[in-house]
Amino acid sequence: MKLSSHHFRSLSSSGLPMAKMDPGSNSLMWFRKGLRIHDNPALEYAAKDSKHVYPVFVIDPRYMEPDPTAFSPGSARAGLNRIRFLLESLTDLDKSLKNLGSRLLVLKGEPSEIVIHCLKEWNINKLCFEFDTEPYYQALDDKIKSYASLVGIEIFSPVSHTLFNPAEIIQKNGGTPPLSYQSFIKVAGQPSWSSSCLSTSLSCLPPPGNLGSCTISEVPSLNDLGYEESEEDERTPIRGGESEALRRLSESIADKDWVANFEKPKGDPSAFLKPATTVLSPYLKFGCLSPRYFYQCIQEVQKNVKRHTSPPVSLLGQLLWRDFFYTVAFGTPNFDKMRGNRICKQIPWDSNDELLAAWRDARTGFPWIDAIMVQLRKWGWMHHLARHCVACFLTRGDLYVHWEKGRDVFERLLVDSDWAINNGNWLWLSCSSFFYQYNRIYSPISFGKKYDPNGNYIRHFLPVLKDMPKEYIYEPWCAPLSIQTKAKCIIGKDYPKPVVSHDSASKECRRRLAEAYELNKKQNGTVSEEDLKKLRRKLEEDKIQESKSKRLKQKSIG
Repeated sequence: MKLSSHHFRSLSSSGLPMAKMDPGSNSLMWFRKGLRIHDNPALEYAAKDSKHVYPVFVIDPRYMEPDPTAFSPGSARAGLNRIRFLLESLTDLDKSLKNLGSRLLVLKGEPSEIVIHCLKEWNINKLCFEFDTEPYYQALDDKIKSYASLVGIEIFSPVSHTLFNPAEIIQKNGGTPPLSYQSFIKVAGQPSWSSSCLSTSLSCLPPPGNLGSCTISEVPSLNDLGYEESEEDERTPIRGGESEALRRLSESIADKDWVANFEKPKGDPSAFLKPATTVLSPYLKFGCLSPRYFYQCIQEVQKNVKRHTSPPVSLLGQLLWRDFFYTVAFGTPNFDKMRGNRICKQIPWDSNDELLAAWRDARTGFPWIDAIMVQLRKWGWMHHLARHCVACFLTRGDLYVHWEKGRDVFERLLVDSDWAINNGNWLWLSCSSFFYQYNRIYSPISFGKKYDPNGNYIRHFLPVLKDMPKEYIYEPWCAPLSIQTKAKCIIGKDYPKPVVSHDSASKECRRRLAEAYELNKKQNGTVSEEDLKKLRRKLEEDKIQESKSKRLKQKSIG
């Protein structure tokens, strides 16, 4: 983790470096996230006093190369929905750049090698890119920064993917990140730019110069990347790009009452035709929408209404949650792991691949859980309460499978998968960090029922159950065989039986977590691998003993 400032030159009051470049200079604008024109300080500075600006995007094989061994179409790290969204966003960005007299230069290969080659080939004086907190990008940026510093290339890497600079928050908090939302809010205060005028448009851009020997392409299609477009019965309604982001934003903030009264965690997780949230998370993830611009738009609405909700539940509060997770993730080594993560409870989770696959592939036998997992696979998105339900079910609620396994599935399938937020939410929902009330479990039966008693959400995403009467739609295994036959859905044949009994499984999960919490408390947070093995053995022995006692009890009753 670096606590250095986010760029290398002193700043003027406008937030841009004071050093003036030679008007004949060449700038490279390296797009990674931040796929937008509005409120893009890196792009704005690249254009300042430059003769040529080279807008570059590198197709990184690590993220984009097809992986035929993965459990769903896509690369090793991203499902097809997210790759498609990224390509749509790049096409939209290219169109916007062309309107400004420029274009997007797409290259392919290991990003640090490609960028360094371009810096040499195009005689670049100024390299601009948005600051990124992810460890992968931090490592890439270190390589490129050390080369650029060596040859005297100016670097401008502003923080514009978040509302605050995480490094500054950590410094203000004495060198460690605030670990609760309220303490984060207290340390962060108001964003320094919140009342200033953000640049939301550019009139033109200097064109790229001579491209030399660099192999440039247009934005590729999925086919160009080696993917086959399958004939799906339902495509995600979420389309990529800044234009779509701004259209959705405009639609959301037009309903001033809705913005003013927004209250998370309220909202209907079963609403899919018209979701109960903005569905702007994918656009924030890829930076098609500036969080700072979104923040100011909400502020504007709030100024003009009599009353509105406040953080943490308000819409502004949601953007602050995002920054909270970014800050904790940036300041916590091994944030994405249980081992070596100082803020994570050490718990001897099971490694049951069969249960994991049943959950991932929508075969748990609990229609509410399975319908959510089908929506995830088809749309790459689902409501935050739906995410809570399936994450709780996999980990501390029913299946007791390691949160890292569920995180990997979300990381692949979500269009809005974001390293800091995805890991933060899995730590939270597994009661490994942030939230510790492990007795509060989402029921895979009654939770969905209170929002959607007729089961329309289940009928849509699990058509095998579309004719099941509403009395049994959440618990089809309880339906008499005559009703299952009439509904053309025999449980155990057309739709699976439940993989666990919720009542006994959740009771067992609570027992195991109570023991794990006790161990963490006793060891004062220094739980070794050996300690976990011992606890796992003890839990297994206790379980065997308990089932023996039950059998003996039943015999004596008989």
